[in-house]
Amino acid sequence: MTDTESSHEGEPAVLFLCVHNAGRSQMALGFFRQLAGGQAVAWSGGSEPGHEINPSAVSAMAERGIDITGEFPKPWTDEIVRAADVVITMGCGDSCPVFPGKRYLDWELDDPAGKSVADVRPIRDEIERRVRALLADLGVRAVA
Repeated sequence: MTDTESSHEGEPAVLFLCVHNAGRSQMALGFFRQLAGGQAVAWSGGSEPGHEINPSAVSAMAERGIDITGEFPKPWTDEIVRAADVVITMGCGDSCPVFPGKRYLDWELDDPAGKSVADVRPIRDEIERRVRALLADLGVRAVA
């Protein structure tokens, strides 16, 4: 067991990063928290945090019964990156932090900024598919 795992009582820890922390990373966090059911922990952050969560992302997630309105765009910190077992990047490119020994996955996904709910749905659905695959890879059985 690594120090990171022991600090999370053996639960895997995942960090979702995108540019504005207003769409993709927030949807991924919402799916992760719901599907993990407390068996793993996750955070999200942005390289240039926006002012609010994308309203189309909020609506698209609400259609799936997931409320992300309690979240807000925020920057990541080195401490959170170090605490994560897996860092998922979504379009933040060279501004995403890189620490030796971390597992990094880059999810190429369209940015939902400025898109309608109808245009966000396919992005949402792909994020859900990837979160489910990530949980399975981490040995966490999805609760829904």
